[in-house]
Amino acid sequence: MANRSDVTEFVFVGFPGLPQKLYHLVSVTIFLVYNMALFANGIVIVLIILKEHLHQPMYVIIGNLALSDLLLDTMTLPKVVAKYWFGDDSIPFSVCFFQMFFVHSLGSLDSFIIMLMAIDRYVAICKPLRYFSIISNPLTVNICCVFWFLASVIGLAIAILGAQLPYCGPNRIKSYFCSLTPVTLLSCANSASTRRITFIIAMFVHLVPLSFIIFSYVMIIKTIRSSAHAGNWQKAFSTCTTHSFVIGMYYVPRLLVYTYNQIQVIPNADLNVLLICLYTFVPHVASPIVYCLRTEEIKTTLANAFKKIRSSRKINRKSEP
Repeated sequence: MANRSDVTEFVFVGFPGLPQKLYHLVSVTIFLVYNMALFANGIVIVLIILKEHLHQPMYVIIGNLALSDLLLDTMTLPKVVAKYWFGDDSIPFSVCFFQMFFVHSLGSLDSFIIMLMAIDRYVAICKPLRYFSIISNPLTVNICCVFWFLASVIGLAIAILGAQLPYCGPNRIKSYFCSLTPVTLLSCANSASTRRITFIIAMFVHLVPLSFIIFSYVMIIKTIRSSAHAGNWQKAFSTCTTHSFVIGMYYVPRLLVYTYNQIQVIPNADLNVLLICLYTFVPHVASPIVYCLRTEEIKTTLANAFKKIRSSRKINRKSEP
């Protein structure tokens, strides 16, 4: 890889048209987004691990999604903050492809986990009497492990495809992190076939789960609409609407960017970067709120934890001389 490439590091351009006077505003915004995602996903993971009554298939799935989002944000967002806050916008050649592996593997994993979550809700609502005979903790853990392995293979394959190309001139990446398309566009060889292979992989990784997700939600809505309880229908509609927001934010901008990278119908580089940020970072903040904090068991557990903290503080204050 080093023998075929003269480039030793890449430089992140971010938003190409962003005025320098807005750099601090962007860095503060990204810093807050990262801390919100870190805090929300961290709380979800800790609660699911520590509280035995949350050791259920649905929360195992949610915990895997939270861990995946937390890892992806940690691999990308600190560098974005460093670029606009400290002017540190370069990344070593080998580290870029290491980051590329995580970006594509964890992005693929999110797609698989969201699909598994939709299937879990389909079984729970449409086949409630058979739920525990179909969905169990060991089965859920095994499926999640398979998805982690499969996503790692996908990320490794994409990173190797990108690393095999020679890089001998331009090194400015029009993005906030290393993903295959903006990096391979800098190659001094024709990268069209590599980008085409990656596009096919991406369509499989996202369109197949999206098909299962749409089918699951259609069946859920159909089942609850036929229910005799109108309250159930309203509650299900509200839940599906909020879930659809996260799913839409994850899939729609991502598929638009993938399609754009193939047919080049959007000439605006800033719009392209904005769409990448929308599908990469916004769902990571929204997912813990939609999937967890709106769930009664999580809210009750979180409220009880805060009550214990407050009561312990009051006891400590009274014990002080």
